[in-house]
Parts: sequence; C-alpha cells; structure tokens
Amino acid sequence: MACLLSIPIARAQADSTQNRKINIVYGGNFTKDESLRPGASIFSRDTRQVQFEHQGADLWCDYAFLYQKDNRLEAIGNVRLEQGDSVLMTSGRVEYNGNLRLAKAYESVRLENQSMTLTTDTLYFDRERQEAYYRDFGRIVDSVNTLTSEVGRYFMVPKKYQFQDSVLIKNPDYTLESTRLDYYTNSKNAYMYGPSTITGEDYTLYCERGFYDTRVEQGYGIRNTEIHYNDRIIEGDSVYFDKASEFASATNNIVITDTINKGVIRAHYAEVHRARDSVFATRRAVSISLVEQDSLYMHGDTLMVTGAPDARILRAYRNAKFFKTDLSGKCDSIHFEERTGITQLIREPVIWNLENQMTGDSIYLLSDLETQKPDSLKVLGNAFLISEDTIGHRGYNQAKGKDLFGKFIEDQLKIVDLVGNTEVVYFMYDDDNELIGIDKTVCSRIRLLMEASEIQDITFFIDPDGVIYPEADLPEESRILEGFIWRGDERMYRWQDVFDEDDNNLELPVIRGLSEPIDLESKPVPPDPDGPRFPKDDKGRPALRRSGTKTDSQKS
Repeated sequence: MACLLSIPIARAQADSTQNRKINIVYGGNFTKDESLRPGASIFSRDTRQVQFEHQGADLWCDYAFLYQKDNRLEAIGNVRLEQGDSVLMTSGRVEYNGNLRLAKAYESVRLENQSMTLTTDTLYFDRERQEAYYRDFGRIVDSVNTLTSEVGRYFMVPKKYQFQDSVLIKNPDYTLESTRLDYYTNSKNAYMYGPSTITGEDYTLYCERGFYDTRVEQGYGIRNTEIHYNDRIIEGDSVYFDKASEFASATNNIVITDTINKGVIRAHYAEVHRARDSVFATRRAVSISLVEQDSLYMHGDTLMVTGAPDARILRAYRNAKFFKTDLSGKCDSIHFEERTGITQLIREPVIWNLENQMTGDSIYLLSDLETQKPDSLKVLGNAFLISEDTIGHRGYNQAKGKDLFGKFIEDQLKIVDLVGNTEVVYFMYDDDNELIGIDKTVCSRIRLLMEASEIQDITFFIDPDGVIYPEADLPEESRILEGFIWRGDERMYRWQDVFDEDDNNLELPVIRGLSEPIDLESKPVPPDPDGPRFPKDDKGRPALRRSGTKTDSQKS
C-alpha cells in the first residue's frame, strides 16, 4: 500500500520541479565556459534572439547565461519579457530566479501594459505576487498624467502604484507633489498619506492625508488640510474641493481667511462658492475682523458672506450677536455692507456702548470707511437709551424718543440727539455726589453730551416741560418711562459670550479615514515597499543574488 502511494507522489514532485524549470525555446549558439561562468550554459543569438519560457512568461535576449541547477537566468542585450498580453518589459539586462519567479531588470527598463508605461534604471518584478518595485527614481505615463518618484511599487492585479519620496504628478492643468501616494492607473484616483500639495490654475490644496480624482480635479483632505482658493484660505479637519462646480466645503474646526480684507470666519461647517464669491458658515460660526487694534466678532446661527473683495456683504441670521471691546449688541439678524460701512440690526435689536443700552425697532451703525471704527448710529422707531445710576444706584437714567441719532468719537458715544416726543428721567448729582433731584422732562428734541458713558449735559429744545423732583416726591413707578426694558443680563463682556449654551455643547461629527484606510478600491497590501520576497544586499537594498556574488555589471 505504501509502495503504491509513493509512485504518484514522486511523480507529482517531479512534475512540480519540472514546471518550475526555465525552458529553452530557442538557444541559438550554445557553449560552456567554466572559467568564465561556472555551471552556466551560454546562449547567444544567430539569425534571431535567444528565447526562454517560464510559467506563462517568455523572455528574448541577445546573450544569456542559464544556470539550470539553480534554475536561474541572466539575460543580456535587448531583453524583452512578455507575460501574456498584460505585461511587456524591456531592458538591457535581466536576472531571473525561476524558483522564486523574481526578476531584476536594469539598464533603461521599460514596463508597459494597456494603460501605462513605466521607465526606470532598475526594476524588481515579482511574478509570484504580480508586483514590480523600483527604488532609484521611476517615471510613469498614462493617458492623463505623468508621475515620478524615487521609490515606487506597482501591483498589477488592481493596477495600483504606491509611491514614496519626492512623488510628483504632472498634468497640463495641475501638479501634485507628495511624500507618499497611492495611484490607480484605471480610475486615476490618488490617495495621499503624507504631506502633499496640489497646485491648479486657480487653487492650491495642501493636506497630509486625503484623496484626489486626477481626472476631474476633485478631492478632499482630512489631516492638516488647507486650500488657497481665489482670495480665501480654507482650513479644517475635513475639507472637500471640486474644480468643476467651483465649490469647497469644510467640517470641524474651520478657519476661512479673507486674504484681501484680513477677515476670518471660524465655524464647524462651511461652504465656499467661488463663482458667486460667497461663503456660507454655520455651527458655532463667528466672523472676526480687525478694527484698528481691536477685533470685532460677529456671530449667528448662520453666517453668509457675498460680494467682490471691495464690496463684501456679511449677513448673520438668527440669534445674531456682535462684540467689540467697547461696543456690543444682539438681534435676530445683522446685515453689514463693506462698501457703505453700514451695519443694520434687524428685529428686537439692542446695543451697548460702555454702560449705555440702546434699543429701538431697528438700529443702524455707520463706520468710518477708512478706519472701520464706529462713526455714528441711528435708532429708528421707539428709540430708548438707558444707563444705570452708577453713583447712587437709585435706578436708571433714561431718554426716549421716536428716533435717536448718535455720534462716536474714539469709539465712545459722545453726542446723542433724540427727536420726536422725547422724554427724560435723569438722576442729578452735585460735585460731592450728593443727589440734587430727579429730572423728568418732556419736549420735542433732546441733546445729550456723554463722557465715559455718563450724561454730562442735557439740552432741551422746543417747549420743554419738566420738573426736578426731590427723591422723596417721585414714586418708584414714576421713575420708569413707558416702554422701558432693561436687558443688562443679556450684555456680553467678552467675545466668547457671543455663543450660547447650544453652541458651547455642540457635538462634532467624527471624521472618518484618520485611522482607518481611505482607499476602498483594493484590499490592504503589505506596508513594506520592498516587499518581503525581495532579498536584500549588504546595504539593505533589494537584490536577487546572495551577498558576495557579483553581477555582470559589478564585474565590468
């Protein structure tokens, strides 16, 4: 029984060994020279090239050394290796190990398939894994791009390259530089795993992990991403870009910088539409602009910026607020136009300048077009100015009218004119801060002169009718003008106060791809670009010979 089984096993082993052998298809001129090449059969061309075959691959050359015992071959001169109709490799020399099915090609190596051409000085070709590898610069040309790198690895089944070190993609419309990049020759998709810069006609994208469709110039970055897009710089945890639609969007920890006007928008979601020169931002969105040496913060559930650089329009929608060291306010919506310098507060507006609170149906702030500092303000409809009595703490100084017009000097409200059915309640003190009385007056127009947010002088115009009451003679309820609303608890004392509780407790979406693969086109491959099957020489470089055995090129 044992003898019967030993016969087919032995034959199978013999057949397997035979299948691994390099076959001579055409030997041309044959000789042996043990002094030159111990153990080698030497073949050279006559009327045609020498030809060998091994497991579905054919090799042609002018001169060959076949080591039949070791099952390896050295091919020299006009070498051509074909693997079916999928691979054609030409070079000056090839060393081939039939047992491992490993080839080393050098001297003007050229590897071609239906979709691309690779050229390099030295190429390692692993037929077992269908992989090719170079480490001393290579160039790949396909129907769309020209790619170069110092180190590259090609996987023939998914038709995928892994590039490392000085990676460069050149296209008529853009260039892509990277330290580590995977590229598919069929889809033309690039996956970036190191510092990478894409430079197009009107944009520049930098990221350290991301994806780019080289055919349509569309992609995203998910680590340290930054896009220079027209006159804006977009940064965020995740940034998407599409050239055709002239659109970019970003998610989480976003900073959009207006490089011309030096303004900044921060948010956790934003869109930039280049053709319409507009920005949409939401999720803890805030606009920051520099006014002299102070920053102006503007917030809303949604921010929109539109218009050319010299005519920007900023809109803040729902729960809108703004803050500056000496001026702040809130309302339902804010509309700011850079060309006119007018800021409009819409629906239930309130502003604070130092200790003064102003309310009305609508409020307009006018800025100096050169300095961007507050110049004047208009409060239209049910205008009210209120400040606390900071001396005696007896109540509130109040002035109301149909409309209010104010003038700022050095960021402080200095002159206030109230017109139309004006009324005043004012606590009057002498130089020793002793209460003189409470002034309650009605007239057609009032001018208030302010200093450090306190009323220094009041001028009544056109038939004033008023009385200065002793404190005891004016009841508490008579010290409050009709329509009085104190909103001091809503006042902001630092720029972070523009955000409410929902903004501060916002949960950010998880950015995918930071730790898991972003390449979904093929199965994971070994991270070692050399590949474990390539033997190493004494310098750690891939080699096909054992250490200490010289190649023909080394001998010559």
